[in-house]
Amino acid sequence: MTTETTGRDTDTALGLIHDVAARLVTAMSGVIEGKDEVVRTTITVLFAGGHLLIEDVPGVGKTMLAKTLARSIDATVRRIQFTPDLLPSDVTGVSVFNQDARTFEFRPGAIFANVVVGDEINRASPKTQSALLESMEERQVTADGTTYRLQEPFIVMATQNPIEMEGTYPLPEAQRDRFMARISMGYPSPRAELDLLETHGARSPLESLTPVTDAATIVSVVEAVTRVHASPAIRQYIVDLVGRSRASTALRLGASPRAALHLLRASRAHAALEGRDHVIPDDVQSLAVAVLSHRLMPSSETQLARRTTSEVVTDLVRQTPVPPAAR
Repeated sequence: MTTETTGRDTDTALGLIHDVAARLVTAMSGVIEGKDEVVRTTITVLFAGGHLLIEDVPGVGKTMLAKTLARSIDATVRRIQFTPDLLPSDVTGVSVFNQDARTFEFRPGAIFANVVVGDEINRASPKTQSALLESMEERQVTADGTTYRLQEPFIVMATQNPIEMEGTYPLPEAQRDRFMARISMGYPSPRAELDLLETHGARSPLESLTPVTDAATIVSVVEAVTRVHASPAIRQYIVDLVGRSRASTALRLGASPRAALHLLRASRAHAALEGRDHVIPDDVQSLAVAVLSHRLMPSSETQLARRTTSEVVTDLVRQTPVPPAAR
């Protein structure tokens, strides 16, 4: 294959990513008003093949964001309302004995969909939360010794209220580490809130939202994103950044190797959304807080100082030198 042919293929892939992203941004921004950065991060995680944790106080539109992305894609969608009495088998599925056939039949659970909306995930018990671990990491479910592959694309968009809220269970570290990024909606601006009362007060824009892409196209986009070039210097920069988190006295648990991999994948998607076929340090820096902060555990000194892990990651980004070859 010639360099010219490779260049055309790259341009075609970037064109596909840009076109799908533009349609999703337009569709989602019509429902989620005044949250452009939140919408773009959500699309970045989708294109990177990751999962998204949306954390904030009740009533700011966490579930609406998840539903909006789900409805924008012509794909299978399942919603799971996490409650204390939800069982792991409700999520993954269960084998039921068929008396006529005298055999056990597997009945898939709610996890068998392209887009899975997990509402208030931290209201379920840790045992039920752990039912998601295999499916989120390996895109499969194992039941009674048999492995069932999940559909592609596959994204879990989970919402949770802060752990201080009554009746919630903190997510285990292994569960948090499987989410590529965590975002917060935040309160809308006064202008956006006024528009919200005017439009949503009569009829929700979600009702009129129609799909702007399909599952097959998203699979192609995710594959195209993996071909975005990340130089050795960029990869070294990511390793240096996560390494500093492990050595930081402000943290008692640093970033995992999975976190480094997720940061690279998200940076590739971010670069593609910006129209570039290669990753630059700005891509890594812009996503570091969203990708790393929810995986880290602050030291007791950091907690006493009332500093958040997001602030710690911001400091780490500032302190980590950018390799000259990555600029």
